[in-house]
Amino acid sequence: MKASIVQSVVLLAQAQPAQAPIWTSLVPIVLFVVIFYLLFIRPQRKREKEHAELLKRLKPGDEVVTSSGIIGRITSVKDDRVILRSEDAKLEVLKSSVVQIRQPSGSS
Repeated sequence: MKASIVQSVVLLAQAQPAQAPIWTSLVPIVLFVVIFYLLFIRPQRKREKEHAELLKRLKPGDEVVTSSGIIGRITSVKDDRVILRSEDAKLEVLKSSVVQIRQPSGSS
């Protein structure tokens, strides 16, 4: 009888595979999220913050470049727009389209 009980226990142990703890399957997912954040989300937020700071610094007299490649000097700054003078043209563009200050108004 002892032999049959031992055989039954051995058969049960063989029939049920050992399962890994649940946290081991979550580790790759958490690692993926952390890598995704470090490679994509964090740098994008940094660029957005720098662009917002650039837009706050805009003032008349600054020479700027727009996202479409227009280079001009700011004549006035409004809430969400700037007026640019580029050669003989006067342009009104959105502030958000300014991507670079080439020459601040104080330096010539």
